[in-house]
Amino acid sequence: MGLIRGMARTAVVAGTATAVSNRVSRRQAGRWAGQETQQEQAYAPPPPPPAAPAPSSGDNLIEQLEKLGALRDQGVLTQAEFDAQKARLLA
Repeated sequence: MGLIRGMARTAVVAGTATAVSNRVSRRQAGRWAGQETQQEQAYAPPPPPPAAPAPSSGDNLIEQLEKLGALRDQGVLTQAEFDAQKARLLA
């Protein structure tokens, strides 16, 4: 009986050590991922300046609106920025 009990105790200790080690590894990986995210946010380039208003001729206005739409579709401009620039062009 002593041998089986010793093997069972060893298995329990080894299983507990493995579980603790895995948990520590996951926690550390989560911390590193959080630090990388914070660093990426800290070093993010500033947003591009808003588009300058162009002279409002018919063809040029359409071209400007198309460019703004393309920038919005690419994710360069948010919907609010797009709406502001569009209102500025149409005014």
